[in-house]
Amino acid sequence: MPIDEQRFEYVGFWLRVWAFVVDSVLSLFIITPIVTAVYRKQPSLSPDLIEGPLDLLVSYLLPKGPVDVLVSYVLPAVAIVAFWIARQATPGKMVIRARIVDAETGARPTTGQMIGRYFAYYVSIFSLGLGFLWVAWDRRKQGWHDKLAGTVVVRERRASA
Repeated sequence: MPIDEQRFEYVGFWLRVWAFVVDSVLSLFIITPIVTAVYRKQPSLSPDLIEGPLDLLVSYLLPKGPVDVLVSYVLPAVAIVAFWIARQATPGKMVIRARIVDAETGARPTTGQMIGRYFAYYVSIFSLGLGFLWVAWDRRKQGWHDKLAGTVVVRERRASA
């Protein structure tokens, strides 16, 4: 059964950006205190070694150690996929009443599709974000990660007055 476009609308770029912001803020509230507590006493990059904004950015982005890798990269990946499998949405998508569905049937995607969708994020990221921007131009509002996984993001249409 295909997606009922009378009942559902494809969720566009700006709503998905908003969902991403919500998810990012929630993640920061969880991740930052843990990483700070573990690495507070670790020596950081000396201000004398920072030559410019790029050095500062690189020092911020480089993992501080194994706990940082686990808390900042592995656990969020597991949490995102777990939310997608359990609820078809992350908390940010839930805020905007959106959910991920199979692009052909409109049914719940398989676990394999959800895991594949996560790894396909890297295709969207490593193309300088073009895979995410694609949502703005695509008729079904699919990013490259959606196309590769065979998913779309939808929400119920509001009744017009």
